[in-house]
Amino acid sequence: MAKINTAVLQKMKQQAEKITMLTAYDASFAKLFAEQGVEILLVGDSLGMVLQGHSDTLPVTINDIAYHTRSVRAGAADAFVIADMPFMSYGTLEQTLQNVMPLMQAGANMVKLEGGEFLLPTIKALTERGVPVCGHLGLTPQSVHVFGGFKVQGKSNEQADSILTQAQALQAAGIQLLVLECIPTALAKRITDALTIPVIGIGAGNVTDGQVLVMHDIMGISSGYIPKFSKNYLQQTGEIRSAISTFVSEVKSGIFPAAEHSFN
Repeated sequence: MAKINTAVLQKMKQQAEKITMLTAYDASFAKLFAEQGVEILLVGDSLGMVLQGHSDTLPVTINDIAYHTRSVRAGAADAFVIADMPFMSYGTLEQTLQNVMPLMQAGANMVKLEGGEFLLPTIKALTERGVPVCGHLGLTPQSVHVFGGFKVQGKSNEQADSILTQAQALQAAGIQLLVLECIPTALAKRITDALTIPVIGIGAGNVTDGQVLVMHDIMGISSGYIPKFSKNYLQQTGEIRSAISTFVSEVKSGIFPAAEHSFN
């Protein structure tokens, strides 16, 4: 796979070529995913649940993310690696700048922040200092206690308009990628059409510019349950490499996500 960067991802959006993203936490799986054509590897704070066994992502630290980012980069030199900024690691600008450094030094191409308009000054400061930023709207897992659980966001007209407005503001502030999680498909299309940057969906229908899933979910090995928006590709194919290549193929062709993986 050729080296992936923000220019490549932007061109993929312009040419309506779907982008694939998977979470990755170690060198072996990062190498395998890149070999099967996955463009973006996300070192997600989801590691708190799937690796560390917590009930949510809140206990994850910057050191945790930096360690796994370094491992992922070692396995996939040409992949585009995004590192999550964990809970309360970007509460102030000074704190953000201090915490971004070990992630970028570990090999991240971009950092991901959850939230809307309160992040605008932070995003501007990061991009001015050469740190690419990915936004994350909709169901933001770090705010799970505010939402009262893992619930679909943007179902009312007021909520939907607010999320769209926030997405536009984040883009204006300088984000170069946006993740939309657990929102109605119609809203995801409004946002994807309104933005010039690539929009990656998870539980947002097949109308976005790409899809991201948690690797443990597509292999059916997550503890607890498999989310509605995911699919057990390992069960479907019976072999890990085939599971990943099928995920890539189905995203590229628009087969995944289907209606049963989406929210109205």
